[in-house]
Amino acid sequence: MIEATSCGGVVIFRGKVLLLYKNYRNRYDGWVLPKGTVEPEEEYKETALREVREETGVSASIIKYVGKSQYSFNTPGDTVVKNVHWYLMMADSYYSKPQREEFFVDSGYYKYHEAYHLLKYSNEKQMLEQAYSEYVDLKKSNLWGSNKYY
Repeated sequence: MIEATSCGGVVIFRGKVLLLYKNYRNRYDGWVLPKGTVEPEEEYKETALREVREETGVSASIIKYVGKSQYSFNTPGDTVVKNVHWYLMMADSYYSKPQREEFFVDSGYYKYHEAYHLLKYSNEKQMLEQAYSEYVDLKKSNLWGSNKYY
């Protein structure tokens, strides 16, 4: 068994959520949240921000830690158990550009209910629920987008 750690973001701009569409040689299709592997000597927050920037071209700010999800998958020689640490993030515009090298063919911002139904994986849907709930609470308290919170 191999253990791996990734970090990612639930990125929001004006109430909409950033998603990526991945298509690898027509074998794997699905909408996902941006995330990626932690590099040596890198802090989780740095990984999350870097991966969001690399995969989507979006420059975002971390608002708060949302939680951890875990899943496993099989490779030809082993089973990989992956822990993913998620952050609620705020983007500064609707701009996004999918990273072609990672087989992302589309990206964009979607209303919460659209994003929820588009997401392929249940663990990402769960993180979206948690992060969006935090976003709504901050918005109600007039703390979203202010430097009072972070």
